[in-house]
Amino acid sequence: MAKISFKPGNMLYPLPAVMVSVADKAGHSNIITVAWTGTVCTNPPMVSISVRPERFSHHMIEETGEFIINLTTEELTYATDYCGVKSGKDVDKWKEMQLTPVMGEKVQVPYIEESPVNIECKVRKVERLGSHDMYLADVVAVHVDDAYMDEKNSFHLINAKPIAYNHGEYYGLGKKLGKFGYSIQKKTKKQPNQKKSLTKK
Repeated sequence: MAKISFKPGNMLYPLPAVMVSVADKAGHSNIITVAWTGTVCTNPPMVSISVRPERFSHHMIEETGEFIINLTTEELTYATDYCGVKSGKDVDKWKEMQLTPVMGEKVQVPYIEESPVNIECKVRKVERLGSHDMYLADVVAVHVDDAYMDEKNSFHLINAKPIAYNHGEYYGLGKKLGKFGYSIQKKTKKQPNQKKSLTKK
């Protein structure tokens, strides 16, 4: 197998494609699709998003220091793409995509009701990095759709059919291949069914 050298660039794929809802101090809100996002810390819970300064949503995050990450699904793929290519300067994305805004619990930003998971965030630090500004944020509240909860109160996001962004294209996640730690999990031997022998005494 031969390798081909590319110039340095972002080749970390696939990524989550999320719809980030934002609002300015006057209460005007917008939705921006972001793939440059990720987990930063477990305790305290922190995430990051990176946004180009020329994007319409950028000034809203700068004003309030708040945003909500809304996870996306196969059903929301069209809206996810639309909110990434259309500007909030020109269209009302909530109205055009028929998405329902619900005001956040800890932030003055609406989340997308149709999304299976909504992560409310408050910016802790901004890194001016070049083409993008990265917002390191504390997670202050999370909302999940109870349609994906089971009787044991466990949440199953996979049932919502989440999507991933891979080098300019959207994909479903496909089949399950394993779970965390399965590579070192002890194998259990199946015990053969042993029938009790009946002996006459």
